[in-house]
Amino acid sequence: MEFIEIVGYLGALIVGLVLGLIGGGGSILTVPILVYLIGLNPILATAYSLFIVGVTSCIGAYQNFKKGRVDTKTAVIFSIPAFIAVFLTRRFLVPMIPEVVFTVGDFNVTNSIFIMVFFSIIMLLASISMIRNQNTVSNKKNNEIVQYNYPLIALEGIGVGVLTGIVGAGGGFLIIPALVILAKLPMKTAVGTSLLIIAIKSLIGFLGDLVNLEIDWNFLLIFTFLSILGIIIGVWLSRFISGKKLKKGFGYFTLIMAIYIIYKELF
Repeated sequence: MEFIEIVGYLGALIVGLVLGLIGGGGSILTVPILVYLIGLNPILATAYSLFIVGVTSCIGAYQNFKKGRVDTKTAVIFSIPAFIAVFLTRRFLVPMIPEVVFTVGDFNVTNSIFIMVFFSIIMLLASISMIRNQNTVSNKKNNEIVQYNYPLIALEGIGVGVLTGIVGAGGGFLIIPALVILAKLPMKTAVGTSLLIIAIKSLIGFLGDLVNLEIDWNFLLIFTFLSILGIIIGVWLSRFISGKKLKKGFGYFTLIMAIYIIYKELF
């Protein structure tokens, strides 16, 4: 095993560690690790990312569920349009992306470059969200019955589902604010519920890839196991380390990483 591959497997541990410490963001590392350290094609990397993110989020959701921090009804309502969108995106839309998406002068923008640049734009948005680190406060009162805004929830679910399908990231930075604003959930409950939504739509999205791609299950299960180990350690460490400060620092790291990917792919 080459040194770069060993670093890639260590990256799997870090993915879970970040998820456990700050409740999100770790999935944004998965695709760059799989592409630049392991050497996978971006389309295959986004598929593997869906499985890794989905299984790891299941563990995080279960831990939050035991603490009463998961609103299952809200999770189901958000998940339905999201998992339909992500499955259709992986099953039909991604395979339709041509080898050369478009050409600028003598420069061919291939599907690999297109996916990685699009992914880096999502990373930029996620980094800004983490750096700003705004504490959105729910105004839900005790025993208040939530009046769901179904059209907005459906649009949010479809948008996040398509996004997840293309880039293979969970989209927690979009889901959590929506849960707080549209469903009026407290922040900690929004984080736990978001992990359940991410798990459902990521794993169902991965099912759309089983027909189109050849999966190396041995590698995928090892990488996922290391990520799960990371999230267990991260949840334990979160009792001693401030997640807010880490989240902001990770936001700056994500910003630098996004700029690097854009530079590497285009220049």
